[in-house]
Amino acid sequence: MGRSVSGGVRPGIIVDIEHRLLKQLIVGKQKTTASMFDELDRELEGDANKLAIERDAIFERLSKQIQARQVFEAVSAQLISTVNSTLDNQLASPEKLLAQSGLNQSQMLMLEVLHQQNLDINRLRLIINDLPWLCRDLSNIVNSPSFRQKRQQRSDVKVTDLKLVLNFIGIENLRQVIPYFCLRNWLPTANANLLWTTRKLWRYSMLTGIAAKALAQLNEQDVAFAYSCSLLYQLGTSVVLKNGAKVFETVWGNWLREASASRDKELYDAVLATEFPADNIYQQALQHAHKLNWQLPSLLDFTASPLTQVQIELDTHLSYSELSSYAALVARANCFAKVMMLEEMRLITPKEKHLMFDYYELSEQELLRLKGQNYRKLDLL
Repeated sequence: MGRSVSGGVRPGIIVDIEHRLLKQLIVGKQKTTASMFDELDRELEGDANKLAIERDAIFERLSKQIQARQVFEAVSAQLISTVNSTLDNQLASPEKLLAQSGLNQSQMLMLEVLHQQNLDINRLRLIINDLPWLCRDLSNIVNSPSFRQKRQQRSDVKVTDLKLVLNFIGIENLRQVIPYFCLRNWLPTANANLLWTTRKLWRYSMLTGIAAKALAQLNEQDVAFAYSCSLLYQLGTSVVLKNGAKVFETVWGNWLREASASRDKELYDAVLATEFPADNIYQQALQHAHKLNWQLPSLLDFTASPLTQVQIELDTHLSYSELSSYAALVARANCFAKVMMLEEMRLITPKEKHLMFDYYELSEQELLRLKGQNYRKLDLL
């Protein structure tokens, strides 16, 4: 393979391959197994399958009734148009997204403090104390059966004091565990319309994180910082999906209640059968996701943060060769994760795979190290 595509402005074929994965994550109908998304809400699966069966039944009936089908197409188009215009207004103003993004100043400060050379555990504890969901997640780790065996405590003794929880986990483990839980907090969970999308995005995120850690270890770079940067890279996509789902559910729910109140069976069926506009959300993600990765931290006054600066580079630099060492590492980790997922989906050719590795300048040694990782389980502790 020649080196003509290496590092310069991304060729169209590279852009197409990368967009292909994002489209499959958001629009693709493939389902993933529960093991791929760790502990994300499994109860939604029944709701998602029930909704899909109900919509399929309505579609089958509508296909036999020309007039009803016309009503469905008109109502569905109008509903989706309302969703798109509302979401357009939100995405045009990142300030409106910040409150719903799951990101706040405490999280950004915490992520910064985590990567300080002389980490002040007491300062970290004060920040974590302001994040109840994180206190809960960290306590659950320490009180899990497997962790209790490691600390050789009686199974009926539950640790609730945050200081003890953090001491049990340890500083080096916290540097991996905390970004992991931050990503879970950003993801659009508890939404039946995005069940499979969230699972696929979670899988992609974990692949990228594992690859970033492996590359950092090999190149003697800060493993925890590289890992955090790789997970922060998923923030924008998560926010677009989360807000798209929220807008759709609000509009769809209001229309469904109005149709029910009107006792218009055709109108009610048309609204019920309207699917989440995944294609439109995919286009929104293409346009806004990478910008949001740094715009949202910047709105919290963290523009100068090294974490934010990596995201700015990944969005604004036109070629791989312009990236700093950590931004380049995240780009290589993302490249490998994208190729791996596309291979699983059988949506990439061997030639395209080599083009991706060539452009992002993945060395033979790096590829050997990456191929030797266990991508089915992320060892946090």
